[in-house]
Amino acid sequence: MSLILDRPAAPVATTAPAAAAARTAPSGRPLAAPTGRPVAAPAARAAKTAAPAAPAAPATPRQRALPEGTEARGFALYVGLDELKAAQSGTDLGDVVAQIKALVAQLAPAAETHAAVALAPIAAGGRDVDVVRLALQDPSAQAAHRKVEVEDEPGARGGVVVDISRKRVLLDGETAPLTYKEFELLQYLVLREGRTIERAEIVAGLWSADDGEAPNERTIDVHVRRLRSKLGAFEDIVRTVRGVGYRFDRHADVSIRHASTPSPDVF
Repeated sequence: MSLILDRPAAPVATTAPAAAAARTAPSGRPLAAPTGRPVAAPAARAAKTAAPAAPAAPATPRQRALPEGTEARGFALYVGLDELKAAQSGTDLGDVVAQIKALVAQLAPAAETHAAVALAPIAAGGRDVDVVRLALQDPSAQAAHRKVEVEDEPGARGGVVVDISRKRVLLDGETAPLTYKEFELLQYLVLREGRTIERAEIVAGLWSADDGEAPNERTIDVHVRRLRSKLGAFEDIVRTVRGVGYRFDRHADVSIRHASTPSPDVF
């Protein structure tokens, strides 16, 4: 025997006992199916089968915030690679630059590119990429470089610091009273460390026709003597090579702070 309902049961039952309570006979007894169990409403049966959850929408990539009133117009990629390391990898700087430019043209044909090679003294030291950033005057690299206090430099205490970036010499943390020409003379020797410089080369390198009367090779000795007197206990960093000229000798207590850009008398 089957039970036929004239209208759908109200979708309020979620369990079998609740469905039976919702449909009762006049006597208050629940209507029973042929099996004798209360009849659950169709909505209750549907509720038991949970619908599959919708896949989560992919997260939108977060863009880096830009200062108000500015827009991104490009980027700079600093590559720390000297010619020797490039040759050891079977390439050269020109080829690396060409391939990077070709890749940019492939990814974004409308992009404009410009390559600048960073020059630095051979003995500059430090990580290649840091030297490149300083040589190309990267603002963040220069700011970090300025934060380095003189006291943190090797030789700043109990030694000599030849600060080419600020045109000064520190002796035991105190600034030596060098004149402009005396510092230029010391810098000329420092930038050619390990090589003996003849007096004639010093005259040609540090004096020009616009300086008026240029010293002769003999008077260079006078300039060197004055420089040494102001270096005090460290006068032997400027060494005399008899019959030839002068040479800068670096000691363990001597450090050189190079400028962020190459000195014009070398490059």
